Amino acid sequence: MNPALLAAIVAALAYLPSLGGVFHFDDYNVIVHYPTVHSWQTLFERWGGGVRPLLKASYTFNWIFGGFSLFNVAIHALNAALLYLVGEALFRDRRAAFVAAILFALHPAATEAVTYISGRSSSLMAVFYLGAMLAYLRRMHWSVSTVLFLLAVATRETAVTLPAALLLCELCRYDPISWKEIVRRQWPHWALLCAGAVFLLFNQRYFDLIAYGYGERSLADNLITQVGGISFLALRLISLQDYNIDPALPTLTEWTDALRFQASLLLVLFLLGVTNIRQRPWIAFGILWFFLQLSPTNSIVPRLDVANDRQLYLACWGLFLGIAVQLHVPRIVTAILVGLFAIASIARQLDYRSEIVLWESSVALAPWNARGHNNLGYA
Repeated sequence: MNPALLAAIVAALAYLPSLGGVFHFDDYNVIVHYPTVHSWQTLFERWGGGVRPLLKASYTFNWIFGGFSLFNVAIHALNAALLYLVGEALFRDRRAAFVAAILFALHPAATEAVTYISGRSSSLMAVFYLGAMLAYLRRMHWSVSTVLFLLAVATRETAVTLPAALLLCELCRYDPISWKEIVRRQWPHWALLCAGAVFLLFNQRYFDLIAYGYGERSLADNLITQVGGISFLALRLISLQDYNIDPALPTLTEWTDALRFQASLLLVLFLLGVTNIRQRPWIAFGILWFFLQLSPTNSIVPRLDVANDRQLYLACWGLFLGIAVQLHVPRIVTAILVGLFAIASIARQLDYRSEIVLWESSVALAPWNARGHNNLGYA
């Protein structure tokens, strides 16, 4: 069977429990109690006044025709297939590409982007993002990847990392091309990124969101806070437990010994990526991809929520790919990891079967979170 198709089937089967999910948390703000997405007419009337128009269009489609959870599972399966194809194109290692795609498909951190309906902002964006990468790597006309880039940004703003991701691919891929060729093939993506930056600068909604973020947390405090945030996400990546829809991580305002240690580990990891670009480009790619995918949400722009599980949705794959290429993971080890990931993923999906169960799990992990207790009370 075609490996890409097999990866998609595994992803779809693993997320069958998600089909029994219900609306949660922000689903009420952006779907259930948000009339803009309840009909095509209202969506088009208010198209220019909001953000993430393509994401909202997907909500409208499901509001009219149903199948919210089925849609989420389908795009996750598509992403698993796309990641196999991208990984194979990068390093020409089919086995490693398949292992990485399967681990991505089954890792429980992906649950928030699949089982949580409005978490699809991450997974739907990834479809266009990965499609643009694949079109670029297969040397299709630049317009194909550029249009897909535009669609990704129209789904979720974190897609702005795509030009940097394409540059990273060229620095690390199996068959690199000259800098002249890189410039020739990538300039449309960087030009679109600059145009998007100008649009964001003059869009009042985005300006207000950024201003609100800096009103809540200064740049210095945010950088300290994000050391803890990225460390929190890295631990979720390897622990396979303690996933929380609302972890409510606190704002940190001063350095502690623990934070210094975490910052040192992150710096060492980053330097390991930079210094391996020539000798072990797959390791460099995996590490730098991880930091690149987290950069829009966990760097200089303050967010109300310091960290969420769905931020690992794309970030985790690069690490899986680098490790799979480097270690040539034995089949028995792969089978054990697949089993552990699947069990943890299904267990987490079952938390979404009702609002009460989900918020009980949340407040058990973050008993200091007043919002979590409030939401549990409403549920």
